[in-house]
Amino acid sequence: MTQLLDVANMARWIQRDGAEKILVQMTEYLEADFRRWERFDKTPRIASHTPLGVIELMPTSDGEIYSFKYVNGHPSNPARGFQTVTAFGVLADVDNGYPTFLAEMTLLTALRTAATSALAAKTLARPDSRTLALIGAGSQSEFQAMAFRGVLGIEDLRVFDIDPAAVEKVRRNLKPLGFRVHAATTVDDAVRGADIITTCTADKARNTVLDAAQVRPGVHVNAIGGDCPGKTELDAAILEAGRVIVEFTPQTRIEGEIQQMDPEFPVTELWQVLTGVAAGRTSAEDVTVFDSVGFAISDFSALRCARDATAHSDLQSEVDLVAQPDDPKDLFSLVDVLAPVS
Repeated sequence: MTQLLDVANMARWIQRDGAEKILVQMTEYLEADFRRWERFDKTPRIASHTPLGVIELMPTSDGEIYSFKYVNGHPSNPARGFQTVTAFGVLADVDNGYPTFLAEMTLLTALRTAATSALAAKTLARPDSRTLALIGAGSQSEFQAMAFRGVLGIEDLRVFDIDPAAVEKVRRNLKPLGFRVHAATTVDDAVRGADIITTCTADKARNTVLDAAQVRPGVHVNAIGGDCPGKTELDAAILEAGRVIVEFTPQTRIEGEIQQMDPEFPVTELWQVLTGVAAGRTSAEDVTVFDSVGFAISDFSALRCARDATAHSDLQSEVDLVAQPDDPKDLFSLVDVLAPVS
């Protein structure tokens, strides 16, 4: 039988364990999998674009477990009464091909995005980093804040969005949790004194929400909004001046900030820094940039984390997706399938 973690029980898990605790745990799963990066099958996500949005598949395997995530992005959905994004994912046993775990991934993707950012900052930011600037105050910004506190101990936030109501929502939600939140009135105000800057805007366009002049020496930048062709957030001069770290280079060249750059623009993959194959930050004055678009191995890690954390509890239920060995009928026989029930 396949274990199912559905939408309601995903929310119950987050309520049971707390988002911050889950984010810390997920970061550990991510780091373990990134350190064995070379064992995985890797391919850029498979995207089907239409004028209304995009539907994507993100597959990978470590040779023992296969996973994929289905995810869509339809910006006009809210006006039609639908969510902008929906997602689900599967783990399967490579040995026999049977699916073993099925989970909703709309919430889980929000968690893994923040956990991946925290892992990158833990690896690349200055160890004395204490202040996080958030450019973009959507729901992901709140996950980012909790991940950075759990993994790096950061509680001082400077938040800017073109919509002041969004900034107020972040302040209202995070201040009771113990965060010190400065509601910035401009990007300049937000980045003032920040050690880490996360850009997480939603507009699917080639924007420049962060200029090179706003990034002082020693800052680490998490650029997570660029996730499709034609969408960027950073001034190209930031990339030229900094040390750029990516997840999977072939995918990031299509979708990330480096789509602005020459195809030969040099980048380093995060797994290389984690394993010591390549350098990350080399001095306190370096500007480091994590150009993150989201990659299938992160979803693999998130699914494993969710599976393990909810195992042997009422958060998981069983669904019958495959024929069992003792099933009396041969499901591949059309005659048997269509036979009248006596």
